Amino acid sequence: MPQMLPDRLLLTVLLACVLWVPMAHADAYADARAELIATYQAGDFQAMRQAAQDALDARPGYPGALFNRALAETLDGDSAAALATLSGLVISGVDFKVADIEEFAPLLTSAAWPSYESAVAALNEPVGSATIAYSQNTENFIPEGIAIGADGELYLGSIHLGLVLRVDDGVEILSDAAGHWSVFGMRLDDRGGLWFASAAVSEFAGSNNRNQGKTGIFRLDLNSNEITHRALLPSSDTAMVLGDLVIVDEDTILATESLTGALYRYAISTEEFVQVVPPGELRSMQGLALDGTGDYLYVSDYVGGLFRVALADYVVERLVANDSITLFGIDGLYRYGNELIAIQNGIRPHRVVALTLSSDGLDITGSRILARNLPEFDEPTLGVVVGDEFFFVANSHWNRFDREGNLPDSLTGPIVLKLSLLERSLERD
Repeated sequence: MPQMLPDRLLLTVLLACVLWVPMAHADAYADARAELIATYQAGDFQAMRQAAQDALDARPGYPGALFNRALAETLDGDSAAALATLSGLVISGVDFKVADIEEFAPLLTSAAWPSYESAVAALNEPVGSATIAYSQNTENFIPEGIAIGADGELYLGSIHLGLVLRVDDGVEILSDAAGHWSVFGMRLDDRGGLWFASAAVSEFAGSNNRNQGKTGIFRLDLNSNEITHRALLPSSDTAMVLGDLVIVDEDTILATESLTGALYRYAISTEEFVQVVPPGELRSMQGLALDGTGDYLYVSDYVGGLFRVALADYVVERLVANDSITLFGIDGLYRYGNELIAIQNGIRPHRVVALTLSSDGLDITGSRILARNLPEFDEPTLGVVVGDEFFFVANSHWNRFDREGNLPDSLTGPIVLKLSLLERSLERD
């Protein structure tokens, strides 16, 4: 769910925004970031280096924190240290395009720069043999949620238009935002229904002040094409967006709230939401996937990494990976055997990766890049595993919205890519 999240800017834009930090969560990282800004503005770059390191200590491996350390090292005149930090980011698959940032100009004359530049060029080479499973010419559709039925029919949701489409022999509009808003994550149930998360965000073309801040989950009956279930989170002074969901059993749905980092359990029979992971424990909860036993839920925290939640008591545990594998910036998350399929659009270049789980499910022991930086990519978001294939939205265009929720002209229509999960692509241990 790109562009909704305050910290996403830290991973993708230039100096002014990279130094900005939301203060919604007062913690060691936020304190260090405040000091980072103060020392930068004061021109005390040695102190800025320490503040950058403090931020990194508070959030180990976080690409935004590593970028800021490299920035501080560059401003302090230590090009060798800055290139070492940036090279570590490239090894983990992250490129901040520092050659285009004025503050990093001193690095371009370093003897080590050509080697770094070659590594960046290699990182940005397209990887993967995905094929186009579906495309449409509708401009400004802004796709996000996707599901595929037993007969191969494809369901696609729109953030901007609030539409739910069914694509089979033709294209049929199943729902046109009558009673709901932007369509986020979606899942099919076993009784002919399509559940989806929805929120009245500024990017929704029909948004108005009366609906702002509303969010919930909906069930669309695929036989009658009617909304048969409408469950809204209680109103709050804090903005909330239910961005993705997973069906646990016939009566239980779990949904991530992306702006506060909360996890909600919804009971279909009683029509009640229960907050099972409170705001603050995680920062920006996104994708979610059940493990093979149904006892655990894997969730991606956009700025925090990957976590596992025990469904018996909702205890949260962090997953661990080595320095060559970054677990940040994950949007869509799905399970395929002992692997987690992750769509990473919060780091660049964008990619789809398969992350191998350890036997106890708490470590990432390896990864393989299924697709990276393909020509069709423009903020890939969510997907669905079907057998040994993975279908995913390649071009959500989330990054094209301006601050008022407007879009430029001539955007391409939605593209759904398909790739094989059996093919072995680039691998990292």
